[in-house]
Amino acid sequence: MRELSHRRRMLVLAICCMSLLLVSLDNTVLNVALPVMRNDLHASVSGMQWTIDAYTLVLAALLMLSGSTADRVGRKRTFQTGLVIFTLGSALCSLAPSLTALVGFRMVQAIGGSMLNPVAMSIITNVFTEPRERARAIGVWGGVVGISMAAGPIVGGLLVESIGWRSIFWINLPIGIAALALTARFVPESRAPRPRRADPVGQLLVILVLGTLTYAIIEAPDRGWDSPLIVTCAALALGGLLALVRYEGRREEPLIDVRFFHSAPFSGATVVAVCAFAALGGYLFMNTLYLQDVRGLNALHAGLWMLPMAFMCFVCAPLSGRLVGARGPRLSMLVAGVAITASGVLFAVFDVQTSDTGLLIGYVLFGLGFGMVNAPITNTAVSGMPRSQAGVAAAVASTSRQVGQSLGVAVIGAVLAAGAALAAAGGMGHAASPAATAAFVDAARPAWWIIAGCGAVILLLGLVTTGRWAQKTTRHAAALFEEGAPTGQTSAGAKA
Repeated sequence: MRELSHRRRMLVLAICCMSLLLVSLDNTVLNVALPVMRNDLHASVSGMQWTIDAYTLVLAALLMLSGSTADRVGRKRTFQTGLVIFTLGSALCSLAPSLTALVGFRMVQAIGGSMLNPVAMSIITNVFTEPRERARAIGVWGGVVGISMAAGPIVGGLLVESIGWRSIFWINLPIGIAALALTARFVPESRAPRPRRADPVGQLLVILVLGTLTYAIIEAPDRGWDSPLIVTCAALALGGLLALVRYEGRREEPLIDVRFFHSAPFSGATVVAVCAFAALGGYLFMNTLYLQDVRGLNALHAGLWMLPMAFMCFVCAPLSGRLVGARGPRLSMLVAGVAITASGVLFAVFDVQTSDTGLLIGYVLFGLGFGMVNAPITNTAVSGMPRSQAGVAAAVASTSRQVGQSLGVAVIGAVLAAGAALAAAGGMGHAASPAATAAFVDAARPAWWIIAGCGAVILLLGLVTTGRWAQKTTRHAAALFEEGAPTGQTSAGAKA
């Protein structure tokens, strides 16, 4: 691909960011609308979990396939296909007559979404070849997440209160159509010189593991952890995981290439992505229920309360991108780990949600942490790896994000549902009371400890995977992708 002018590169970045805005805005808007949707569709808490996790699970399961497909058939073509499917899925969601239909249409959205963000990131990686310029572009990319988090609660609250929850899906239509037209005109086509072959068996095993594990976590509070169905799902998830590891280790061109994980920074970024987005998914889900079911706020006022968190994401994401470009990922990851841990501890130990000031401080700290963590995840995932593998590397990072968000919603929702206090609080509707607040605080305490634990893992990995030894492992991992290096080779990684 020939070198593009600076103006053209900026335009390509803007178009790719539109796809991220499309997906990110959809998630933040949906969270604000959950209580209204639950009442309208007569759904349970687990039903609301499925409106989120049906999307993130399908997304996570297909991201690797989409990344490798884009490397093989063309990134621009795959990106355009994703825009069409996601926009169509959004239109169908707005017409859903029941919870079952909504969950199904969310899965259609996810099929399209799997072709957007990782493919857009691989396009950016191939367009921005200079490392510092690439890091800044990724910082802008991360800033779009902040924009969506800032705008999503307000836009969602306004739409839900004025028109209804179905209108939250309408905003995807003009953005999707505009992105599709601009992509056709300005985004260059690119492919990997040596793309990998399809891996249908590995793909099915990934779907089996993610689907059965998440189903078991979400449904266990209602059915019982000793239910034959839950035990069977857990056994299938474990068996599928063992089969996946064994099968992929023997393939010449696996779906999940173990050579990436010989890099300590890449492996660390994968775990950090899971932890950060698990914290985010659980945080948004829990606070949406708290603000509307316990405090009795409507969708708009709940969205306004979450603005401090969203504003910090908006400010810190581009700042983090500049820090990563100038000084590497360590500082951003350390700040993120400390802030997320502190936020979780404040809620778990000091019950800060019982006061307006405390709630505000907790939200600001979480927004600071999440705003700082996204740029180092993405930059670490693609930096040091061959450009020919950009789609797959970006897809691994994106898959980790979606797996984390799925697990965060599933686990946090299960923890809340397991407390009898949640049912009592939810039954009070909008009649906020000190008793409802106290009951929710008690039920949510273990969930906040989980979020604090996620922050502690981010902090630890920020220390361990950003030093000289870690950079050495990245060079060894990149060498494994050179011409003639077999997929199963492990000596370099072992020596590192």
